[in-house]
Amino acid sequence: QVQLVESGGGLVQAGGSLRLSCAASGRAFSSYTLGWFRQAPGKEREFVAAISWSDARTNYADAVKGRLTISRDNAKNTVYLQMNSLKPEDTAVYYCAAGYALGPERLTGQYEYGYWGPGTQVTVSS
Repeated sequence: QVQLVESGGGLVQAGGSLRLSCAASGRAFSSYTLGWFRQAPGKEREFVAAISWSDARTNYADAVKGRLTISRDNAKNTVYLQMNSLKPEDTAVYYCAAGYALGPERLTGQYEYGYWGPGTQVTVSS
C-alpha cells in the first residue's frame, strides 16, 4: 500500500550540493514521521534526519547539522533532503523511510520505521 521512491542521487565533488527527493504514495501521512537514513559499504544503517508530516518538526543527526536540511511538500507528497557542503564521508546509499506517530524527536532508529524506499546512491569525490 505504502510506496516510497527516492531520486536525485549521483556523483558530486566535495563541497558540492545535491537534493534528494522521496515520493510517498499509498495513504495519508498526517500521523507519520518521514526519515532519511544512509548506509555506507561495510557500515550499519545510520540516521540522518526526520520530519513530522503534519507540522514539519525536524530532527538531525549531529554529523549533518548545518549542512543537510529535510523538508516536505504536502501538496506533492514529497520529502526532500537538501545536501550542501558535501564531504567524502557522506558517500552512502540514502534511504527514505516512514514510521507511524511518535515524531522526529524520537524516531531515530531504523526499526521504528515500517516502510522503506529502495535507496539512491550518493557519491562524493575528493
